[in-house]
Amino acid sequence: MDVLIHLFVGLHIIGIAALLGGFLTQLKAIGAGTARFTPVMLHGALTMLVTGVALVGLNEADGHHVNSFKIGVKLLLLIVILGLVYVKRDEEKVDKAAFGTVGALTVANIFIAVLWT
Repeated sequence: MDVLIHLFVGLHIIGIAALLGGFLTQLKAIGAGTARFTPVMLHGALTMLVTGVALVGLNEADGHHVNSFKIGVKLLLLIVILGLVYVKRDEEKVDKAAFGTVGALTVANIFIAVLWT
């Protein structure tokens, strides 16, 4: 079971890297007002959602304690991220506030995962 959990953790990290990487590659475009949500950002967020749910299930099945409140906060942030990216994915230009919100919530999600014990 540990190998499966570690596999899903790795996939979860790949998802967050895709989401954050997509945001970071658009930093110049934010200043120019031409930033847009790329498909990799949507796929990264969806990967995070699927692997996160799988990780909670696998950890519960393996008898590990899961902090439900922490997972709920992370899920709420991810749903907001997914909503913004999904709704505005076809727009040629995304306003700075929406794009910045996705970046800030992504970084917040990372720090919640790492620092909240």
